[in-house]
Amino acid sequence: MAKNFDLVVIGGGPGGYIAAIRAAQLGFNVACVDEWKNEKGGPAPGGTCTNVGCIPSKALLQSSENFEHAGHAFADHGINVQGLSLDLQKMLGRKNNVVKQNNDGILFLFKKNKVAFFHGRASFVKAADGGYELAVAGAAAETLVAKHVIVATGSNARELPGAPFDEQRILSNVGALAIQEVPKKLGVIGAGVIGLEMGSVWRRLGAEVTVLEALPTFLGAVDQQVAKEAHKLFTKQGLSISLGVKIGAIAANDNGVTVEYVDDKGAAQKGEFDRLIVSIGRVPNTIGLQADAVGLQLDERGFIKVDDECRTNLPNVWAVGDVVRGPMLAHKAEEEGVAVAERIAGQHGHVNFNTIPWVIYTSPEIAWVGKTEQQLKDEGVAYKAGTFPFLANGRARALGDTSGMVKFLADAKTDEILGVHMVGPMVSELISEAVVAMEFRASSEDIARICHAHPSLSEATKEAALAVEKRSLNF
Repeated sequence: MAKNFDLVVIGGGPGGYIAAIRAAQLGFNVACVDEWKNEKGGPAPGGTCTNVGCIPSKALLQSSENFEHAGHAFADHGINVQGLSLDLQKMLGRKNNVVKQNNDGILFLFKKNKVAFFHGRASFVKAADGGYELAVAGAAAETLVAKHVIVATGSNARELPGAPFDEQRILSNVGALAIQEVPKKLGVIGAGVIGLEMGSVWRRLGAEVTVLEALPTFLGAVDQQVAKEAHKLFTKQGLSISLGVKIGAIAANDNGVTVEYVDDKGAAQKGEFDRLIVSIGRVPNTIGLQADAVGLQLDERGFIKVDDECRTNLPNVWAVGDVVRGPMLAHKAEEEGVAVAERIAGQHGHVNFNTIPWVIYTSPEIAWVGKTEQQLKDEGVAYKAGTFPFLANGRARALGDTSGMVKFLADAKTDEILGVHMVGPMVSELISEAVVAMEFRASSEDIARICHAHPSLSEATKEAALAVEKRSLNF
């Protein structure tokens, strides 16, 4: 017998579970369907982000950074470590436990907010009774009928043609988070967020890491002054980064992976690796959704077509997150999920794409919001820039990490902040001040006039804002 709901959310990742909870808060009878399984076959909501993305990668980044600090940085603090060793299985176990805590937290939130949870894969069957009939394939088959449907099915790693993921030798983000022994030589194709973060993890733990990037510029989406500083720092740490390469044949066997490529000078090269991580982007996940059953439109790249408010071509069917246009970021999906739930309730949910922050959780971290300097130049916008190095920040000196800087870009006439770019310690936390400022259309002068705690890393933000008018006080 069919179970009826005001709203069924397909997918329990950041966009899906947040949309379900917000809709329940607004008084709707809500169900969420998610098929992720834990090691025992039980439910593991949270999507790619919680299970094989944001959360486990940050756990390994923290553990590997602790290991590197113990081996190299502690001595500067007068802490002598002898007999340092790595228990990789315990490290991976901690990562898995962090994931489980987040899975369990989401299930608790569903219960708290009276969201019905179904463990399985949902697909469209037909339009029915002023809504839609959905089939849930899982341990217990279910038929659901919903007036509204939100599709939040996320994305999958993109494979290289001729080199499918086996998660043993050729790895996506899934396999990169579960390598059972530190490889002597690790290859990474793609110098994006995943490639740099996973490359950093395994380099810290002892791997010799080579990053191969097809684009001629490093981190092309990042402000290039920041990107150049990051490239210099990563190279100094030991990451070997080759830009402008053309990948050729890839062959995997029991002993490792061979990658043939042409470097930026046109010379043929061959890389021999124990493992190869491929991080060349992600593709929308509509597998098994049965979009054709109800005429749900996809675009030429497989994304679900939506308008600016996440409406699809079908009445009362919405889509959010990685499966639609826009940046593939967990927090973007969350904001869209909230906005759609509020739109269904007749409210005016809103997502400002111009103030969505980006973060790369390497060490140093990279974070930014708004326009880059090259974008402003291309658009012919007159601007002023101000920078401040962490080298001149007292808290950074005390931490022992003075790498990087903060950079402000402001309109030359109005002084409105147009972009803020950072590379350095804990900038994933510092960027929020810039996001708030830009949401309220603040000027660089506004930040420059606000009292910041001393000593704190946030003083670098204030000093960069002061530097827009060339009146930095500590540099």
